[in-house]
Amino acid sequence: MPDMTLPPAAGSGAPAGAVLPPDQAVEVHDLRKIYKGTGRAPAKEALKGISLSIPRGSLYGLLGPNGAGKSTFINILAGLVNKTSGTARIWGIDIDRDARSARAAIGVVPQELNLDPFFTPREILDLQAGLYGVPKRERQTDRLLEAVGLQDKADAYARTLSGGMRRRLMVAKAMVHAPPVLVLDEPTAGVDVELRQSLWAHVRELNRAGTTVVLTTHYLEEAEQLCDTIAIVNHGQVVACDSKQQLLKRLDQKELVVHLGQDVDALPEALAACDAELQGSRRIVIRYQPSRARVGDILGAVSAAGLSIVDLTTVESDLEDLFLQLTRAPQAAAVATAHDDEYR
Repeated sequence: MPDMTLPPAAGSGAPAGAVLPPDQAVEVHDLRKIYKGTGRAPAKEALKGISLSIPRGSLYGLLGPNGAGKSTFINILAGLVNKTSGTARIWGIDIDRDARSARAAIGVVPQELNLDPFFTPREILDLQAGLYGVPKRERQTDRLLEAVGLQDKADAYARTLSGGMRRRLMVAKAMVHAPPVLVLDEPTAGVDVELRQSLWAHVRELNRAGTTVVLTTHYLEEAEQLCDTIAIVNHGQVVACDSKQQLLKRLDQKELVVHLGQDVDALPEALAACDAELQGSRRIVIRYQPSRARVGDILGAVSAAGLSIVDLTTVESDLEDLFLQLTRAPQAAAVATAHDDEYR
């Protein structure tokens, strides 16, 4: 695995006398976007008043089903789509008042591989740096290529690179101007397990180097493994926004699987009040809320029924459970949105 020690992000630290970096890497308030209707198609409100604060140095997950508004949100930050209303600041810079500086503070790695097949990685990075106005003497092309493990491919045509190498080159391309904020839009879509693990390692190294990383993904396991804070967007609205641990606590649901030492034909009466299910003749699955029930009481009820326990396993709720709960039930989404107002 290549050494992912990247050049420090711009603004990730400040020498004596310099202006301190902002506490929030990205701040948006009441961000709205309405796409005008065409022909018989009505206008579409893609963003319905999104408000989010992304802390500096965080690894932030932005989740949501297809059509939730994630791409519109990212494209507004990147300056590719004009917002209808609301405010957005990147690294403390308003995207309307100083669009050029705001765009220089963010790097976006799109899901699509947009590389010229007849350019070499070195040429691609130099060209991108030139587009951002980075003087030749300040460019870190070779250091970036080394960081993403492509130094030995620096002069090979991009078309000869493997899919994984192209993904890493896209990350380096987004970092040529040393932005303090990096957005990864579905970075592992369609890649194999080994490459996904490698990209995860790269993302962690970027974050440790001081870059604020915003990750959009459909792989909920990816967000659960990588992100410290997660926002879930559905139908253009934020339906949840909190630390990963606090989000998972909301589910308040666990499963206790009890493996018995003897065969039983029916559930013991002591478990009738529980959400229990007999699976086979020696396995009982008990669903409970940790805030209302204690494992010791449940096991006591099993023992009181004269049953011997040979093994126990517990199943924790994960991010996928919460995601489905919030994006499938409108009323749950409304409650979650109200609850999250405390954190904005």
